[in-house]
Parts: sequence; C-alpha cells; structure tokens
Amino acid sequence: MNIENATVLVTGANRGLGLAFTRELLARGARKVYAGARDPASITQPGVVPLRLDVTNPDDVAAAAKLASDVTLVINNAGIAQAGGFLAPDSEDVTRRIFETNFFAMLRMSKAFAPILKSNGGGALLNVLSVVSWVSGAMAAYSASKSAAWSLTNALRLELAAQKTQVLALHMGFVDTDLARGFDAPKSSAEEIVRRALDGLESGQDEVLADERTLQVKQGLTAARPVYLPQIS
Repeated sequence: MNIENATVLVTGANRGLGLAFTRELLARGARKVYAGARDPASITQPGVVPLRLDVTNPDDVAAAAKLASDVTLVINNAGIAQAGGFLAPDSEDVTRRIFETNFFAMLRMSKAFAPILKSNGGGALLNVLSVVSWVSGAMAAYSASKSAAWSLTNALRLELAAQKTQVLALHMGFVDTDLARGFDAPKSSAEEIVRRALDGLESGQDEVLADERTLQVKQGLTAARPVYLPQIS
C-alpha cells in the first residue's frame, strides 16, 4: 500500500519505535496519523492526532475504533518486555501480563479494525514482532509472546486476504529504545527499522527482516542444527 494520503493508527506511539513510526509516516505524506498511548498528554509529536488507547482495555479499543473509522493502516507496535526465565517464581504472572499486551491486545486491535480496513478498501496491518519470535533467551515470556504474535500474524494474513488487507510482519533484533536499554548488544536505530518496515509495506511484502542478525536467524531455522536449539561447542 502507499503511505502517501493514508490514514494511520500507531499504538504505543509516545516513544521508541512508535514515535519513529509517526515521524516517518508524516514525512512520507500520510494524510492523518492517530498516535495511540495510555496517556494522550505524552504524545509530543507535532502533526499527529493524540488518541487515548490502552490496548489492554477493551473499552479503549472500541472507542478508538469508533473515533478512527477512517483508518487505512494499523501499526500494532505497543509491547512490553521483562527479563527472566520460565522457572522463575513469578513466571506465570509475568507471562500473563506480557501476553496481554503483546498477543491479546494485538488480536483485539486486529479484530476491532479489520471491518474498518475492509470498508476503507482493504488497507493494511503492520505487526511489530521480533527476532525472538524464533529463538529464546534472557526474556523467555517476551519471546513466547512474540512467537504467538507471529502465528497470529500469519493467521490474520490468511483470514484477511479475501478483503485485500495486506498483513506485514516486522522482525528485528535489538533496537536503541527504552525497551532494550538494559542489554549490552549491538542495536539498530529506531529510524532505520521504521524506514525498512515502511519500504517493505509500500513494496507489497508480507514480512520484513529488518537487520542482519534477523536475516541470519531466519536462515538458521533450517540449518542441520537449527538456531533455536542449543549450539554444540
């Protein structure tokens, strides 16, 4: 789809990738950009329409769908993370909390806006995922939530094909945002990830692997010993 003259809703738009998305969308000529956040006062980007939107709150999502009925692109960007393994004492509570934002909220937003996208000609969903959709590590619950969100994205692509809604999965490694602040690892800039994501969307892609690490991991899924298994030294 074309970004120029599109009407876009970005979740988690007050910082990080979400903020970078709003800036790049405006630079590419989007007609209107709704910037969703729990606290609309935290939206500081000029030229956007602040929107109260806690994606874990069904009432907020329903209200957003009613208000933003002209949307042609939804960017499901909102997400949370927490380090820790599944054997930690609090892992069940942590996993439920992370899944509520990273999986169920994405499902909720997609269901609410699919009819709107259909009525506006099809449009697109862009779901922000991660390289840890395929490999686990220090953030076990986050990784599991992104794996589930990848499966959700693939299912939505099939279900929405008949209404001509493009569904794009964005995978990337560490990005230089608050979410990855505590990790000592190479990081891409939010701006570069967003440019690659929107380039992929505009060229009709279904999936964007936005950095070299993600490309390597995806290729390694079919290796003799796949990357998601412990590597033998």
